[in-house]
Amino acid sequence: MNDASTVTDDQPGDQAQEGQTAPFGPRIGDAIGDMLLDAYQAALEPSDTQVFHIAERSDGMVKPVPVAPWLAPIDQWLDAERHALDLLQGRILDVGAGGGRGARALLDRGHDVTALDISPGALEVCRRQGVRSRILGTVDEHAANAEQYDSFLLLGANLGLLESRERAPEFLRALAALAAPGAVIVGQGHNMTDSTDPAHLRYNEHNLRAGRIAGQRTMRVRYREVATPWFHYLCLSPAELAELAIGTGWDLTDITYFENSTAHYLATLRRSR
Repeated sequence: MNDASTVTDDQPGDQAQEGQTAPFGPRIGDAIGDMLLDAYQAALEPSDTQVFHIAERSDGMVKPVPVAPWLAPIDQWLDAERHALDLLQGRILDVGAGGGRGARALLDRGHDVTALDISPGALEVCRRQGVRSRILGTVDEHAANAEQYDSFLLLGANLGLLESRERAPEFLRALAALAAPGAVIVGQGHNMTDSTDPAHLRYNEHNLRAGRIAGQRTMRVRYREVATPWFHYLCLSPAELAELAIGTGWDLTDITYFENSTAHYLATLRRSR
């Protein structure tokens, strides 16, 4: 799962409270936790069963997405994702830990790591993978606990958890409140702002007319009969990330693009002195 908060405005369709069914549509609940639990169980069994979820965008676009990569061992990761772990040190907070692939890999390297997520099901999968330190909640809630970390990992395009132009500084300041001197954020981003794909241009233009960052997505995740609430996910460019970081206690210091991709990148932000 992720740390993204529920959308409260400009959201599509009929809404239901968690655990209830909308007039037309899925039951609102922990869809990400459910899919991760099923995918984890499927990986333990000798079968060809594959688990997919549906990513649904607010304009009606849907895309089936395999869940197995959320749980993949490190030898199946992209080189840039493995490189992300090399940039981490000290006590680490895995933000939006999902099924714990990042936390598990860090534990295997001997790191002190805590998994943070808002999905109970995701954290249950983390537990089954041997991640002992787990926190259910948002970065803002955790910042109130006066904990300190040397590194923050946002793997799997989790820079999207910045959500929006308005929310991003709050999110970064919450991490700054948790940061030890010299701390780093290592985050994976997906730049949709500069996309030339016709499937995204109209959506980007709509965002710009509404005063949003072009790469902002309003979406939800669906699995079987369950869906998450609608949430914002920010697929921003490195230049936009640098701008949003100003005044938050973080400086963008490095960008590494994924092999054969100008859209996927790894960003390093360092705690300002």
